[in-house]
Amino acid sequence: MKHIKVAIVGGAGYTAGELLRILIHHPYVEIAMVHSKSYAGRPLYAVHKDLLGDTDLYFTHELPKNWNEIDLLFLCLSQQESYQFLAENALPDSLKIIDLTQDFRDESRNFVYGLCEANRERIKQATRIANPGCFATCIELALLPLAKKQLLQKEVHISGITGATGAGRQLSEFQHFSWRNNNVAVYKPFEHQHLAEIRMVLSQQQGKPIPTLNFIPFRGNFSRGIFATLYTEIDLSLAEVQNIYQECYSSEPFVHISPQNLDLKQVIGTNKCFLYLEKFDNKLLIISQIDNLLKGASGQAVQNMNLMFGLPETTGLHLKSIAF
Repeated sequence: MKHIKVAIVGGAGYTAGELLRILIHHPYVEIAMVHSKSYAGRPLYAVHKDLLGDTDLYFTHELPKNWNEIDLLFLCLSQQESYQFLAENALPDSLKIIDLTQDFRDESRNFVYGLCEANRERIKQATRIANPGCFATCIELALLPLAKKQLLQKEVHISGITGATGAGRQLSEFQHFSWRNNNVAVYKPFEHQHLAEIRMVLSQQQGKPIPTLNFIPFRGNFSRGIFATLYTEIDLSLAEVQNIYQECYSSEPFVHISPQNLDLKQVIGTNKCFLYLEKFDNKLLIISQIDNLLKGASGQAVQNMNLMFGLPETTGLHLKSIAF
């Protein structure tokens, strides 16, 4: 197979850095361009410092003169900037696009929502993919088996904590070490921006609107990862629920049901989602964890790319966590 010629717009952020780390070693990818207005003319390793010795590519402020020479465009921009970029640039219909912002996660403008475990066949045929949000991925994978069986009947209570990289690279009060260190805080309770896409995907899978999702997100004092706990009422036994989850994910390469309780380091540095199930009377507890920069962003984007180009889904994504 010939190499996939890839361009990245918005190349200096955390998601772009993770994307580059994967693509540099992907056996079927050639990185044709990494665009950044702020760092144009500087080597990639000036920003993504661990790439020293892996690549001699430079950031550029110039876009390709002939987009027909590019096979795939990754948009790693801030919110609303992807929408603006597509409005300002005439791109050929043949150019495949994966957008890592939330601009098109409502599946507008012919974008397909890129949760592989829910939309695999649609992704294979798509030319434009809206990559899911990090909290959305973690929560959707936790509830997807129930939605597919029309078992999301009662409201769901969710708590989730995310690391500092979940807020992006731009500095804010909540990104300072002096604030993050030894600290934790709630933000956007009941109105997190990912709730809309979560409701959309789960309602599509269930075939009708889902009950209320009561979501309380937390800012954590660590760099990366999402750890979420969810509970809802269900009349099935734990064994019956476990069978539903095992059936749903038995052929999924990146989603695994753990027989024992979880800790976040198990998935950091990987494209995996680990789930743990437990029953307390009529309440089902689900623990879900992912690396927000990989399965929650760039790893999932590469997973989508592999599907779009007919490659094995796991190509370039055999990544290992660091347990200690």
